[in-house]
Amino acid sequence: MKQPFESVVAQHGATVLRVCRVVLGPHDADDAWSDTFLAALRAYPGLPETANVEAWLVTIAHRKAIDVLRAAKRNPLPVDELPETPAGRDAADVEAADLWSVVRELPGKQRQAIAYRYVAGLAYAEIAEILGGTAEAARRAAADGLKNLRKHYPGAITKGASS
Repeated sequence: MKQPFESVVAQHGATVLRVCRVVLGPHDADDAWSDTFLAALRAYPGLPETANVEAWLVTIAHRKAIDVLRAAKRNPLPVDELPETPAGRDAADVEAADLWSVVRELPGKQRQAIAYRYVAGLAYAEIAEILGGTAEAARRAAADGLKNLRKHYPGAITKGASS
């Protein structure tokens, strides 16, 4: 028996939001997350009970992220840095902002492979289905992304890198 959709949101919502943030950055992630779950709500009744719900949601999030990126090309670009730093930012906030700026500079497939593998915990075969291509190509993109992160941000993403 399929679980209620509210349970699906509660169980997978945080993972989908993290994936959206990695792929799109913090500005557009919330909109992509909302669009993902609106689309999922409509399609959920037809989803087979045996489906991998998390991979299905990440696939939808990937498509919504592509929509956001396409729309962004038609819109004015936001500024990268605000003229004034908000008060109360601690060292962890600064370090996280530095890491996100390095992640944002990764090529698209590497950034997406990192997000889907290390944030969503998907297998390389599932990543290949989302991005297109083979599991080996997805593994290579993730490995290249980690290499780039380590080169430009020492100590970045070490958890699960050997899996």
